[in-house]
Amino acid sequence: MLDSGVGGLSVLQEIHALLPEHSIHYVGDTAWCPYGTKSFEEIIARTSRLSDELISRGAEIIVLACNSATIAAIESLRAEYPIPFVGMEPGVKPAAALTKSNIIGVLATEVSLRGDKFHHLVSTHAHDLRVITQPCPRFVELVEAGILEGPEVESAIDDYARPLVEAGADVLILGCSHYPFLKPALVKALPGHLRFVDTGDAIARRVQSHSLSADSGPRIQIQTTGNPGTFNQLLPLLAPNLPVNCTQLTLS
Repeated sequence: MLDSGVGGLSVLQEIHALLPEHSIHYVGDTAWCPYGTKSFEEIIARTSRLSDELISRGAEIIVLACNSATIAAIESLRAEYPIPFVGMEPGVKPAAALTKSNIIGVLATEVSLRGDKFHHLVSTHAHDLRVITQPCPRFVELVEAGILEGPEVESAIDDYARPLVEAGADVLILGCSHYPFLKPALVKALPGHLRFVDTGDAIARRVQSHSLSADSGPRIQIQTTGNPGTFNQLLPLLAPNLPVNCTQLTLS
């Protein structure tokens, strides 16, 4: 699994719950976080380098637990490597089925919102709806800092999410793997009729659909390209059910 930082832990937990018999090697690329403000070319080069590392360690399938990486790089990675890649994408289709106001709000990264894949999702599943988009760079920064509630979070919600609700959106898409960690704060701050859509469970089911080798001694390994001490401080907060420590990944 690859993510720009700790956000993909939300997806890791969904996959581990569904596939406990399989080992998972998770890399949080915190040395290079955030991906959402990088160019497509930079993201392709970086995820290719990290994929080389995971494949050299025996990966049978790679999950891009990052919407920005998926939008920018997944087609290139699928063309480059012989193993399957599973990616994240904003849940436009389920959101379109939920809305009653015919207005959907999309909270996502800049890269995700400017990608052709996102616009294709909208034209395919929500062409007759109003789709309002909002980049949320502070959401990633807050989660990476372990700040999931309080004045800074409330201020970011007021800036990013509340205008979408005031414009009539009754469904909000959490279009980044970091954002589900802020869902309790979003639910608390926003009107009770709102519905939220994220895709972690759908990603887990997609991984399950592939034929993978069962592991006689399954384990979870978490590594970061950044500071493992900082990552380890966040693990009990973001993934309290994973009794594992993060170690350093040094790319050759």
